[in-house]
Amino acid sequence: MPAVAFRRSLPVDDPESLLDVELPVPHPGPRDLLVRVEAVAVNPVDYKVRRNSDPGGEPRVLGWDAAGTVVAVGDEVELFEVGDEVYYAGAIDRPGANSRFHVVDERIVGHKPATLSFTEAAALPLTSLTAWEGLFERLGLRGDALDQTGTLLVTAAAGGVGSIVVQLARALTGLTVIGTASRPETVEFARRMGAHHVVDHRGPMAKQLAEVAPDGMDYVFSTTGTDRNLAAYAEALIPFGQIVAIDDHDSLDIGVLKSKSISFHWELMFTHSLFRTPHQVNQHRILDRVARLVDAGVVTTTATRDLGPVNAANLREAHRIIESGTAIGKITLTGF
Repeated sequence: MPAVAFRRSLPVDDPESLLDVELPVPHPGPRDLLVRVEAVAVNPVDYKVRRNSDPGGEPRVLGWDAAGTVVAVGDEVELFEVGDEVYYAGAIDRPGANSRFHVVDERIVGHKPATLSFTEAAALPLTSLTAWEGLFERLGLRGDALDQTGTLLVTAAAGGVGSIVVQLARALTGLTVIGTASRPETVEFARRMGAHHVVDHRGPMAKQLAEVAPDGMDYVFSTTGTDRNLAAYAEALIPFGQIVAIDDHDSLDIGVLKSKSISFHWELMFTHSLFRTPHQVNQHRILDRVARLVDAGVVTTTATRDLGPVNAANLREAHRIIESGTAIGKITLTGF
């Protein structure tokens, strides 16, 4: 089958940083689905793995967002049948989905929203799981609680995760949502996703937040810049406020949070699959719930740009755009 892989960690402008390869079609394990991949999306995790790991010359396939059709199932599969259309983010410790066929544990797969194309659906799984778990599991917000008030800050609200966080918070809570963005086009996109207010994350954050939330903030969903913004978060949050963060740092000076007893949470949607937790089937339920919200017109896809077929050249371009920090919404690729 055709696939795209990397053999060495190389800069994205090197033509060998991602390569077109032919690999055997994988066989599903007992709880696995074999999926014919129709579309994929690209996330920061893709370029981070490419830049920071070395497969030692063996082809490693990236790609942790996909939509396609089930063509075979393992002996113990209970949730899906051959012919089902699905979408999912997969597991980071297994081969990624940048291949024509892909195996994935059914417990972390959802039924594709019926109203979306494969391309539109591929943009949603990783960001939806991250947003849902961050809001409703890490921060402990209640879904379907429009009487739930307070103020939520979402950094990079026009990004992949931020744009879903904004939508879910607006649809399922009564929170006032403040997004951050720095360009006219990202400000417009954040507002279109549902942000009540937008502040410039390149400007003085604490001052801007005091203007739009003079009574203080209750929650922060930090998708990027947690290290440089932590002091501003501490200043803007009310006592006993909460932060959930998804970006990567070797260390953080969390002592600044102590005087207000501010809680800090990490969110990584791969934790369930990495540790084979007994609750990983929750991700199947979340994706099915998001699909119902999409089909009801409550949540929209964040796919904004499709680069064409899944091949090495197009994926290198997707990595380049995401590494530049200029992407809005999600970049997708369709077909092989």
